[in-house]
Amino acid sequence: MLAVIATGGKQYTVREKQMLRIEKLPVSVRKGEKVTFTQVLLVENDGKVMVGKPVVPKAQVEAAIVQDGKADKIRVVKYKAKTRYKRVRGHRQPFTEVRIEKIVV
Repeated sequence: MLAVIATGGKQYTVREKQMLRIEKLPVSVRKGEKVTFTQVLLVENDGKVMVGKPVVPKAQVEAAIVQDGKADKIRVVKYKAKTRYKRVRGHRQPFTEVRIEKIVV
């Protein structure tokens, strides 16, 4: 079984028992808790495909939160030639790691 969900402004293709890094969920959700994604855009089950307009009715994906964290640091550099101007900034994107438990249609 396969589903496409929308969360955090992005779309993810998910299967049951899959580990997935998504955009950070709100602070009210803690490690070990269950979370339900209702924005299911597509579901494939035994060759039968259901496409939502825009979402599949009554479909949801249940997941458990594994951890919150930050991704590897990236460096952003601003540089202007001949003026001795250079700025370096770092950024670590926060994420939430979830385990897909069940896809319900």
